[in-house]
Amino acid sequence: MAGPETKSDKANLGTASRTDASAAGAASSYVGSPAVGTSKAAAAAGLATVGPKASETNERRRRLVWCSVTAFLGAWFIAFLRFFLPRTLFEPPTVFKIGYASDYALGVDSKWQQKYRIWVDRTPDRLFVIYARCTHLGCTPDWKASENKFKCPCHGSGYDNEGVNFEGPAPRPMDRAHVELAPDGQIVVDVSRLYQWPKGQTSRFNDPGSFLSV
Repeated sequence: MAGPETKSDKANLGTASRTDASAAGAASSYVGSPAVGTSKAAAAAGLATVGPKASETNERRRRLVWCSVTAFLGAWFIAFLRFFLPRTLFEPPTVFKIGYASDYALGVDSKWQQKYRIWVDRTPDRLFVIYARCTHLGCTPDWKASENKFKCPCHGSGYDNEGVNFEGPAPRPMDRAHVELAPDGQIVVDVSRLYQWPKGQTSRFNDPGSFLSV
């Protein structure tokens, strides 16, 4: 029969119980090495578990990325809209004013070549407008003031100072545009109405509207 427990026996029992509880708690809370990539593994290795703090450099990079993405999407959106819009060509007007007859001296004036594709040609008794289009393949000839002639840079057709062909493959003279005076005295040119001199046929360069008497 067991005897009464002494104080020393109770103390040893309490110590053993606490030791067993601690061991059991440790065993239940963690066993082995922490898994790689977890916060416990990082903490065990002495590494910070919180990401890098936001800095001004990171903010600039983030803004740059978003601006690039926005610009890319915007460009594609504009291209998408452009695909469905009609492609309109804006051509110069066919009827326009070029000033007064007194504004032009004798000879060829090429100041309207780029804008309206014409030359204004004044002789002692008349003023007419030559449409700057080679009658060979439709190129725009150049006015060679030093040689007093028009020369096509494409295939070598040559025209005298009144637009009449004399060399190269051009089959006939260049066309002349309709001209008339407006009520204010200015010259009105209409390049939709052209006067021609077909090869082997009668010239229309003397028809009313093909020139102005000066």
